[in-house]
Amino acid sequence: MPFSIRLRVTAQELDELQHVSNVVYIRWIQDAAVAHSEAVGLSLEEYRKLGAVFVVRRHEVDYLRPALSGDEVEVETRVVARSPVTATRQTFIRRMADGQVLVQAQTQWAYVSTATGRSVRIPPEVTERFAIEPP
Repeated sequence: MPFSIRLRVTAQELDELQHVSNVVYIRWIQDAAVAHSEAVGLSLEEYRKLGAVFVVRRHEVDYLRPALSGDEVEVETRVVARSPVTATRQTFIRRMADGQVLVQAQTQWAYVSTATGRSVRIPPEVTERFAIEPP
């Protein structure tokens, strides 16, 4: 099952055109991934105990429709692929009022050592917490 969070757009999240700034969408994408990780018991503290953390390597974002002040949105994320050292997430941001997809994104996360900053293998105690779901 995909993981999701719901948010209400605030005036502070709008750009000069009065719709949600593209930077805010990126933050929401990251917030959903972090919340998903915490929901399966992998907080930043837990990752540090393991000696490695996920960091964003690449974002691909398609901005399809604007979100406006007061809109309630759902940010849905799922892990769709994995290599020994990366995980790829697909994220959809939908407006709750009409179900329209506002943003679709794919993010590649690299698993890196907190000591060296280099990619390391994702251990089984991490991979077993995230099912691979088809896009």
